[in-house]
Amino acid sequence: MSTEAPEVIVRFAPSPTGRLHVGNARTALFNWLFARKAGGKFMLRLDDTDDERSTEEYAHGIVEDLGWLGLVHDILDRQSNRMAEYDKAAEKLKAEGLLYPCYETPEELEMKRKTQARRGLPPVYDRAALSLTDEDRAKLEAEGRQPHWRFKLAQEITTFTDLIFGETKVDCASVSDPVLIRGDGRYLYTLPSIVDDIDFGITHIIRGADHVTNTGVQVQLFRVLGGRVPVFAHHSMLQGPEGKPLSKRDDAADFSLMALREHGVEPMALNALLARLGTPDPVEATLSLDRLADGFDVARLGRSDIRFDLTELDKVNAGTLHMLEYDEVKERLQALDCDLGPDFWAAVRPNLTRFAEVKDWVRIAEGPVTPVIDDPVFASRAADLLPEGEWDETTWKAWTDVVKGETGAKGKALFMPLRQALTGIDHGPELKNLLPLIGRERAEARLRGKKA
Repeated sequence: MSTEAPEVIVRFAPSPTGRLHVGNARTALFNWLFARKAGGKFMLRLDDTDDERSTEEYAHGIVEDLGWLGLVHDILDRQSNRMAEYDKAAEKLKAEGLLYPCYETPEELEMKRKTQARRGLPPVYDRAALSLTDEDRAKLEAEGRQPHWRFKLAQEITTFTDLIFGETKVDCASVSDPVLIRGDGRYLYTLPSIVDDIDFGITHIIRGADHVTNTGVQVQLFRVLGGRVPVFAHHSMLQGPEGKPLSKRDDAADFSLMALREHGVEPMALNALLARLGTPDPVEATLSLDRLADGFDVARLGRSDIRFDLTELDKVNAGTLHMLEYDEVKERLQALDCDLGPDFWAAVRPNLTRFAEVKDWVRIAEGPVTPVIDDPVFASRAADLLPEGEWDETTWKAWTDVVKGETGAKGKALFMPLRQALTGIDHGPELKNLLPLIGRERAEARLRGKKA
């Protein structure tokens, strides 16, 4: 019998009931990086058993969003293809007396919870359905009630080792027996998820800390269904700026991946930020998912929830753009009709936070620009002193040395008026790089106060 450790297989299992947000992306990224570092496989599983809310549009959007991030899956499946497998597992649990029918209505269950609250008791299901006789059940069904089905938990402490939290205990006696099948016969999340994890050989489950209690329940299901219990890692939750957990329906203003993409976020900037959030390691821009994988260690993820900061994302986004070479962006520049060549990209790249800002610098290079001139006499004299011939990166210094000698202006008093006249703004790329792109004709016109 082989004692070799199984190949690492992880899964990201979103429900196609909405677009992915950055919290989802963080979980997907952790799984992908973990698998890549271990030489394993990353599975995308669409948990689409909720046929009322799941849509093909959202399913396509999830694949699109992960593709944008570069998180390509090795295995793809969807739960709607596997209903027969869940039926088999349900029948096995029923036969063993571990899946039992319950007939309470939502209103009756709510009344029970209120009664328990008044008595200072936890809102745990009282297992009243286990006392029903065959005659009782037949009578209830004759009244038109359809049962929902609960898994009978072993009321014990379930222990598992978490790669982030260490040894973790869940008291299953303080947890309600979970509903696995609704009254309309549809499966809830838990049973299909466990069956899939067993059938696809999932070795590690990396997900949010909001699932810790669920894991105690699910470990029991793994065991009674005869599956190998995966290794778990429950990472901290990502919060929005107000300190509230992000959710799919809280596209509250643009934390969906679709919105971030439309706002010009570079996918590798988001990857670089999410990979390091909640760790003691500094956030650094990178162009390589493999490099992120090499440095990824799930054990370094902290336990405390962490806020997602768009300002920090902007910084990483800028750093990412600053690393891109002309050949890597040429097609993108062409798509925006902004390809003025390698020298233009080298000149403006250090000033970009979003890629689309290149359009602003194309306008400044080619016009029209409304010059800002506080001292027309100085600007006109500078225009007179513009050098003839071909311009390159040495032209700016040669010209400003002459202007300085002729006018006596120096430092900010020399450079700022020239920048404002040539570009119409008081900041931007180094003018030694920008001036040759503007060219002599436009530079002279702007210095003389003309829109050019």
